[in-house]
Formats: sequence, structure tokens, C-alpha cells
Amino acid sequence: MRAAIYARVSTDDKGQTPENQLRELRAWCKSAGHELVGEYVDHESGKNGTKRRKRFAQLFEDASRRKFDLVVFWALDRFSREGMVPTIQHLQRLDSYGIAFHSYTEAHLNTDNELVRNVLLALLSSLAKAESQKIATRVRAGMRRVAASGKPWVSKKGRLVDGLGRPKLDVLRRREITKRLAAGATAYRVAKDLGISPHTVAKYAKTSA
Repeated sequence: MRAAIYARVSTDDKGQTPENQLRELRAWCKSAGHELVGEYVDHESGKNGTKRRKRFAQLFEDASRRKFDLVVFWALDRFSREGMVPTIQHLQRLDSYGIAFHSYTEAHLNTDNELVRNVLLALLSSLAKAESQKIATRVRAGMRRVAASGKPWVSKKGRLVDGLGRPKLDVLRRREITKRLAAGATAYRVAKDLGISPHTVAKYAKTSA
């Protein structure tokens, strides 16, 4: 298989170098008979996604173009530390491109063996779904708590925010929403132009109706 290595060290890991990872991963690729076609190395926190990790972003760009068949990394926390759901989504994205992955230190996280690929990804998908449901439940509970308090708007650093920490739109912004919707713009278009969510646009549109 054509293999690509992804290695990462955090900026917080003083004195750490990716060479330790790279040396072992290169040796593994050679012993497994894979052709090493690329190395992607980041010196960045694993909690940052593709916006901050440039080589991580390039890895996925090249994966979408099928420049390799397999991604090899030292461990899952070297690949990503964004949380369970985003991390699993990254792995599923690789699979959608037809790219397998192999964790050098975690034998159970290897899909270069096609016999276990579907089972593993199904399990990871279930874990991601369960985590998303727990997050959604906590958010709904928080919204109910805010609504029950009767005081959803509080002051935070000189601006009005709701009980969940979201900024309350000022009068001028709300008027602009109403104006643009009346002119025939879609909620999505208004949201994109003003840098807010379509849900927020719809909420204030209903309020002004």
C-alpha cells in the first residue's frame, strides 16, 4: 500500500521532537512492505482542527485525491485531541475517501486489515452518536434551566448574553435582519452576510413578525 505518515508534537511539549515518532513509523512502513509516499508533521496542539494544523489539513486534501492508501500515526492522541466526536469524524472522513488508518501503538485502531474495518468504524460511529446525544441532552437541560429562571439575559463583559453565554443581538442588527428578509433574502443568506446562525435569524424574524 502507499502509506502516509502523520506525526505531531504539541507546542506545550517542551523539547519534544517528532523524529522519535517518524523513525519508528518509517521502520514499520518498511517492515510491512508499504511504500512511504508522504510525511505530514505538525508542531501544534492536537485540540486544534484543520484550521490551525496546516499539515493535518493538507493530509485530508491529499487523501481526497487518493495520493495514498493508508495513514499511519503513533497514537490516536497524536492524530487528534479534539474530543471523541470530532476525532471519529476525522477517521470516518478518511474512510469515505477509501483511505485506511493504522495506529502504531494501538492494535485495535487499525483498518489496513479490511476484515475489521467495517466493524471498527461501526463501533466508532455508535460511540460518536452516543456522545452527541449526551451533549444534546446537556444543552437542552441548560436551556430549560435558563427558561425556568425567568432571567435569561445577563451581563457579561459589558454586553448582553443569554444564560448559555450567547450574545444578544442589538436593535440595529435585528432591524437589519428584518430589512433583508423583507427584501426577499433567505435566512441562510442573511446569516452568512451578518456572521450569525440561520437559527438566530429565524428566531428574530419570528419575533418581529
